[in-house]
Amino acid sequence: MLLSPCASTGIVLHTSVAKVSSAPSVLDAQCPSRLVLDRIADKWTALIIQILARGTMRYAALQREIGGISQKMLTQTLRSLERDGLVQRTVHPVVPPKVEYSLTRLGRTLIEPLHALCRWSEKHLAELQANRSRAKQAVLE
Repeated sequence: MLLSPCASTGIVLHTSVAKVSSAPSVLDAQCPSRLVLDRIADKWTALIIQILARGTMRYAALQREIGGISQKMLTQTLRSLERDGLVQRTVHPVVPPKVEYSLTRLGRTLIEPLHALCRWSEKHLAELQANRSRAKQAVLE
């Protein structure tokens, strides 16, 4: 049996020889941690986590708060976050159905790092825009 190089067992078995595997690494092309990084590095995920950090919200309220997100993208992102255990979807048995979204315990662990990333992008926006402008000018010259 051959296990992936970042399997959580810490042991890789290959032709009956056991050796200790390396820890999970997003730098390893075969490591599933890349899928996790892809999910949490997505801009819509970052924005949804930031908004749900304030508390439970209904779908329409989430869509209003996130400027520019399509219904399709919001639905896809929420489903992915729910599948990964970061967001909980609660359906209340009323007519019409009331559906609410909230962060799970695991999802709440992303609040601080994603908040820091959002603040960093806001803090350095002017510098980044100036760099882009200079680079664009250099190409035109």
